[in-house]
Amino acid sequence: MIIVKTREEIELMREAALVVSKTLGEVAKAVKPGVTSLELDKIAETCIRDQGAIPGFLGLYDFPNTLCMSPNSQVVHGIPNNTPLEEGDIISVDCGAILNGFYGDHAYTFSVGEIAPETQKLLDVTKESLYVGIRELKVGNRVGDVGYAIQKYCEDHGYGVVRELVGHGIGRKMHEDPEMPNYGKRGRGKKFVEGMVVAIEPMINLGTKSIKQHRDGWTITTLDGKPSAHFEHDVAIVDGKPELLSTFAYIYEALGIKSDEEKEFRQKALVL
Repeated sequence: MIIVKTREEIELMREAALVVSKTLGEVAKAVKPGVTSLELDKIAETCIRDQGAIPGFLGLYDFPNTLCMSPNSQVVHGIPNNTPLEEGDIISVDCGAILNGFYGDHAYTFSVGEIAPETQKLLDVTKESLYVGIRELKVGNRVGDVGYAIQKYCEDHGYGVVRELVGHGIGRKMHEDPEMPNYGKRGRGKKFVEGMVVAIEPMINLGTKSIKQHRDGWTITTLDGKPSAHFEHDVAIVDGKPELLSTFAYIYEALGIKSDEEKEFRQKALVL
């Protein structure tokens, strides 16, 4: 069942999402060769708690940490550890937090120093596909419209679109209806209505779309060992159109990146 949110609830969800956005900004400052994902995990937990929120992933389905940290060929759900990051790595950082009784949940794939051009292109295209999908999140469209847009954009670049892992509705629970696949057919699936809030999160592989799960019960990697990228935003339907609740602006501020990619999805200017 889709749980539609009121305007007041959407604003509370925006606050929860911004806790995650600010936390990813702090993580961005620390991503470099030699740092471990466990060290980044501790930074994130402290940042979330300092904002008066609760880590959303810690203990969820018995997950042991605050962040899902997935380097290189890991797609999602990697468990933080003491292995140092190396120059040329990439790492998906997926973060959740609970504030006001609502979840925030979004992700960004960072480069560690200089990365291979083909890997940089994968990151660029995957992030671009996130916004391609978000544009389809509007009243009257359907789940399949978002999935189709993401799938076509990524497959046109020759990439594999993961099938087994999907985005989702979000609210007082981390995972609500509807599921939001990154593939699909136009005009299929549940229809979007005013007040829906979803997490859209393309998970795109440089090679095959096929994946495998490891014995730890969490870590997912590409079947061919090639890199995977993952970007995620929380988005509400407000006045019939997509409205971003999360932002990459804190990451960009930390990394010195200038971007206006989110401008079209905000009815009000974001104040950092």
